[in-house]
Amino acid sequence: MNLAGVCALALLAQAPAMSPRTPTKAVPTAPAPMSPVRENGWTPLTPEQRAALIADPAEAPLAERLLGMSERFLNTPYVLSPLGEGQGVDPDPPFRLDAVDCLTFVEETLALSMAHAEPEVPALLERIRYASTPSYEDRNHLMEAQWLPNNIKKGLLVDVTRQYAKDDSVAVTKTLTARTWQSKSSMALQLPRERQPVGTFTLNMIPLEKVLTHAREVPSGTILVVMREDLPQKATRITHLGFVVQKKKRTYLRHASKGGYNRVVDEDLETFLARNARYDKWRVTGVSLFEARRPPATLASQPAPARGRADVGAP
Repeated sequence: MNLAGVCALALLAQAPAMSPRTPTKAVPTAPAPMSPVRENGWTPLTPEQRAALIADPAEAPLAERLLGMSERFLNTPYVLSPLGEGQGVDPDPPFRLDAVDCLTFVEETLALSMAHAEPEVPALLERIRYASTPSYEDRNHLMEAQWLPNNIKKGLLVDVTRQYAKDDSVAVTKTLTARTWQSKSSMALQLPRERQPVGTFTLNMIPLEKVLTHAREVPSGTILVVMREDLPQKATRITHLGFVVQKKKRTYLRHASKGGYNRVVDEDLETFLARNARYDKWRVTGVSLFEARRPPATLASQPAPARGRADVGAP
């Protein structure tokens, strides 16, 4: 499967891997064997060194923290959907630093960067990954309907697409209907009907051909998400994401890539976009940009609420 296909699965499902012959039935009872062999900037650290790294300098600008934390993931092996709830539908561990996919790389980097101390990381990661409670059904599975709007409502993200693209930014939508949830890929999420979002969700987008015009204006640490054309049978049109990195007068995308890399890399954005422009089965239409924000001081230290559920992005 090519880069686009794997990342689409990672973002759409983030669910346990399923047999290609029985895509809606095979649910593992234990984590799938994983044997990452590459060393990254996290694996050599002792627990004490990791805690010290997270705590110092905790008050540095968030963009600076995002660059430092994400850099330590460079060379980390790509493993599809490496995180779960540690039990139930997806028994993969809720946190790990030796394997990521495109979404969990961004989620863990955000949690590590926002934390003032290591004990805050689990609670922050829960708030990023889940609407409210750390359960499979309450996970932010869908980018347009859940992950983005929930994290914007929590004050953790701000849509800055129009800020940098100005008049080149266009409004686009993703529509989810009961029919969408009857497709093979949507059913693979194994969500009960009452937890299947429906409605039309709006995002700002920079058309693919306009991205490089504005790329140098986008600060390092900005989250870039890749958007494809809206297909009714697909529950998402966002299939990849990573961090913008400006260096050596060039713009790069720091991302967990399957493709020919199979690890976290800094890839020249022009090269990345040119490859995406060649996909014809599910056409890439553009990108959106989001700035991470520090949570309120009390948010990081408090445990996730045991009851209730955040809104999932009103249509």
